[in-house]
Amino acid sequence: MDANMHDAVIIGGSYAGLNAAMPLARARRRVLVIDDRRPRNRFASHAHGVMGRDGVAGSEIAAEARAQVAAYPTAVFRSGEAVDIRPVDRGFEVRLADGSTALGRRVVLASGVQDATPDLPGVKERWGRTVLHCPYCHGYEVGGGPIGVLGSGPMSVHQAGLIADWGQTILLAEGLSFSPDDEAMLARRGVTIERTRVAALEGPGATLDGARLTDGRLVPLKAIFIGARVSLTGCLADRLGCELEETPMGMLIRTDMMKQTSVPGVFAAGDAARAMSNVTFAAADGMMAGIALHRSLVEEDAA
Repeated sequence: MDANMHDAVIIGGSYAGLNAAMPLARARRRVLVIDDRRPRNRFASHAHGVMGRDGVAGSEIAAEARAQVAAYPTAVFRSGEAVDIRPVDRGFEVRLADGSTALGRRVVLASGVQDATPDLPGVKERWGRTVLHCPYCHGYEVGGGPIGVLGSGPMSVHQAGLIADWGQTILLAEGLSFSPDDEAMLARRGVTIERTRVAALEGPGATLDGARLTDGRLVPLKAIFIGARVSLTGCLADRLGCELEETPMGMLIRTDMMKQTSVPGVFAAGDAARAMSNVTFAAADGMMAGIALHRSLVEEDAA
């Protein structure tokens, strides 16, 4: 076997990728983690709902995990963006943007997703601060209403009904229509529906004063939640021919319970392979992928 061949190449060095690397490194397998240092949650100042690490910056959690994985002698890291991948004899070749390549018997796709935020003035500069996507991650810190939910699709009704637990909620319909059952549920949850469209979000810096409507009114808001659709980061799943599946949030990589994709030897973990996303889910996905990948190596070695 090629001396440059790793047992596993993990593409993405955030929570899923690092937790996939951990059991492999502890099994003394040769692991390479490729990371471009652009995690999805880089816009948020802190991570919440993480057991034992509630309120700690996501970057700090990842840095500590990276140091712990790097302490194992068979684990190595490479900074850069993986831009292509192809099957080779007994494994896969990954090409980076700088032209370098890496070989792995197995691959874990853990490079995550990108949020497709609406093209609405005031959104981008507040993303991850007062324009949010996950109430379980950020809802408590809002400190009560008024809280907005920007209509983006059928899931917005569910989101508004859910977020009402965190404060008085206003669903900014943005042209969405609602069934009588939807409206009855929202009324029971105390959610107000605003049918005039939003022109912009306003407030100093990253703070939010409210949503300016097209009729000139300002709807006071402390924060606004957006059910942004996502797209896979990079094109590696497509290059490999991995089967994708439609979810309420967008197209994601289909895996089985062991995080194996439709392509033998290729695993996927984290936001790229599950619709529900947070640090804990990503880390759990990574652990499952790492253990399943190790088992596949053992079965091949013993054959």
